[in-house]
Amino acid sequence: MGSNARDTILKKIKQALKQPVPVPFPATQPLPPYPALQQEPALEFAEKFTNLQGRFSYCSSEAELVAQLSSLADKRKWEKIFCRETALQEMLQASGFPSNYHPTLADCDAAITGCEYLVARTGSILLSSAGESGRTVSVYAPIHICIAYTHQLVEDISDGLEKVLLQNPTYPSLLTLATGPSRTADIEKTLVVGVHGPKEVFCFLIDQ
Repeated sequence: MGSNARDTILKKIKQALKQPVPVPFPATQPLPPYPALQQEPALEFAEKFTNLQGRFSYCSSEAELVAQLSSLADKRKWEKIFCRETALQEMLQASGFPSNYHPTLADCDAAITGCEYLVARTGSILLSSAGESGRTVSVYAPIHICIAYTHQLVEDISDGLEKVLLQNPTYPSLLTLATGPSRTADIEKTLVVGVHGPKEVFCFLIDQ
């Protein structure tokens, strides 16, 4: 680029910066409230989650969860299941699930985590880096299995964020909304599932 062209561009930038900018910026109009859910949060979440290719299962108890999870692991031939969360390990073991978890995430068949909340309106799983699973488990495992309870259901994302803040005076370093398996349409606008994260996401919701 010649010096004359560069000088012209810099001159225009300087002129633009001289224009007064109102401080503080004008207030924006608040967004209208979301309409109320048309059905129970559990049903709303299940519908939205499955529409996003998530695999949802309702369990009336922790014992039923273990029965369903054991049957799924046998059917899929999952031999290397990773779980880092102590409370989940203890709950699963108490209900009869095998306790010999795979020691590494890198080569596991599937990984089990809990979550902060389930967002009914969007079918999203709200995850936090503050938990024992940290930032990586729900992202790097080829199959993500989330175990949650009905008391963790919230209607909207804002409700989940508010509850996280009430529990933590400062936000965790990372909050993630996982909405179904990973997907991209970057290449020729063709949707491909399971490219940048889990190929499948299961959510087992326990009535409690």
